[in-house]
Amino acid sequence: MKDQYVGDINDYRKYALLRALSSGGANRIGVCWMLTPSDGGMDGGKLAYLQQPDRHRQVDPELFDILEHAASAPDRRRLATIEGSGAILGARYHNDLLPDELAARHAFMGRCAYAFREVDLIFFDPDNGLEVAKPKGRKDSSKYLYLDEVSAFYSSGKSLLIYQHFPRVERTVFLSRCAERLRVAAPGASLWAFTTAHVVFLLLLHPASPARLHSATDAACTRWAPEFISGRFLGTEPTTHN
Repeated sequence: MKDQYVGDINDYRKYALLRALSSGGANRIGVCWMLTPSDGGMDGGKLAYLQQPDRHRQVDPELFDILEHAASAPDRRRLATIEGSGAILGARYHNDLLPDELAARHAFMGRCAYAFREVDLIFFDPDNGLEVAKPKGRKDSSKYLYLDEVSAFYSSGKSLLIYQHFPRVERTVFLSRCAERLRVAAPGASLWAFTTAHVVFLLLLHPASPARLHSATDAACTRWAPEFISGRFLGTEPTTHN
């Protein structure tokens, strides 16, 4: 995540989903921004929806107004604005800058685990999504969440929501591959995909997660029109025993 992305259409969908999963603060959400420095690029420029309130505001009027305010001035286009807005009731945030360097990244994840030790669901917001061929510790590895990290947080009893940008490949095949990888990293998880025009949010519900989180997930699947967010269940992988 970068500050320059704050308020764009992907943010609107992201926070709408987190608000739904939070269920008014009943489910405790931890947000790990996986913050990286601005790159001076054009990503994060999808703000045209804010100029069309008649079309978009009814999805979540309170959230729309928060994002419109945040995006209206450069000094407000910061993650701190979102944190202070109360957009996600009761959420906790880990907003350190995520380094590429291996030992520093390990320390970052340790602080994240400690900060979120009492939450029900952790949202990871990498720039791109799940790891690719780039080894952890290399330049720009901070743009990815690695599967061993997924496994570590899941093994601690946490449910996870992961931001994943769609690459330029066939989406059904890509989602199937993501599901295969996550089933290995998180055995026994119930897997869900919340798909949007540009990204998918991959949800792994831990078997120990509260029933209220499962109920919120079910409700989120039919909460919005498909062109905003389309949710579907990908299945449950049985836990294997040696």
